[in-house]
Amino acid sequence: MADAIDLSDFQRRMDGAVNAFKSDLASLRTGRASANLLDPITIEAYGSQMPLNQVANVTVPEARMIAVNVWDKSMVGTVDKAIRESNLGFNPIVDGQTLRIPLPELNEQRRKELVKIAHDYAEKARVAVRHVRRDGMDAVKKAEKASDIGQDDSRALSEQVQKMTDDTIGRIDGLVAEKEQEIMQV
Repeated sequence: MADAIDLSDFQRRMDGAVNAFKSDLASLRTGRASANLLDPITIEAYGSQMPLNQVANVTVPEARMIAVNVWDKSMVGTVDKAIRESNLGFNPIVDGQTLRIPLPELNEQRRKELVKIAHDYAEKARVAVRHVRRDGMDAVKKAEKASDIGQDDSRALSEQVQKMTDDTIGRIDGLVAEKEQEIMQV
């Protein structure tokens, strides 16, 4: 039975969906500074697009401030422009080779928008997990049809795939509830 279907592969794929969801959540602003907030920003540097963390050091010196220390002095203007045009709502203050980015307070409307975005990310993660479940159920049905496994084994494997799905979706729901609480906290 275990030879025909590898449940660990389905679990790995479900865990991958959860990890992608966690990184999406990390990029959401909650009022506290985080180096991950600048992850989506890419810079035109040395003839190609590069992530910000490959041309600068991003640190969080205090709760409402992000510091970006650009390694190459000639790149400071480019990094400043990329941060301003990123639609993240940041206004960096240039100080030599360092850009200081103060985080403004979040208003109620913006908090609600962020919660909506977090729920959208959660739904995408749930859909990804359901796709993995569908693949798992299809594999079980194929194995049963090909007489690789019996009906009892098929039922047991289907239940295991469903339990993995339920557990993973429960983790996603827990993470989004945690993030919602964090965002709404004043």
